[in-house]
Amino acid sequence: MRRLEVGAVALAFALLAAAVAEVEVGVAAAAAVVGGALALAMLAEVFVSRRYSSWGYLERDDDLLVRRGVLIKRLSVVPYGRMQFVDVTAGLVERLFGIATVRLHTAAAATDARLPGLSVPEAARLREQLTSLGEARAAGI
Repeated sequence: MRRLEVGAVALAFALLAAAVAEVEVGVAAAAAVVGGALALAMLAEVFVSRRYSSWGYLERDDDLLVRRGVLIKRLSVVPYGRMQFVDVTAGLVERLFGIATVRLHTAAAATDARLPGLSVPEAARLREQLTSLGEARAAGI
């Protein structure tokens, strides 16, 4: 779905740029502008898909693993018993696409983690799951 959205925006931009270029300098320049816009759209698609696939998480028995990073890979381990609260946020653009970000807050600032780009139902499910696991593990300390 995202690829279709990126492609539609790129095509609209390319057609607009071609119309402006054709009026100003001619058909050859308009074709060059369309080609350049499509090339930029393909580069943007590669960048967005690599960035999206670089995020991941795994719910284990005692902790949550969060993987992120395109050039520098990072792996954070957040124990359930150390979680203070779990926050779900969705800004204007996130709400437009129906996604949300889950933020995990702990006592140590270095282990705070976030999971962007989750669907709203998955973010709510994960918040409830992590909250219940955190309460259960904290009660056992």
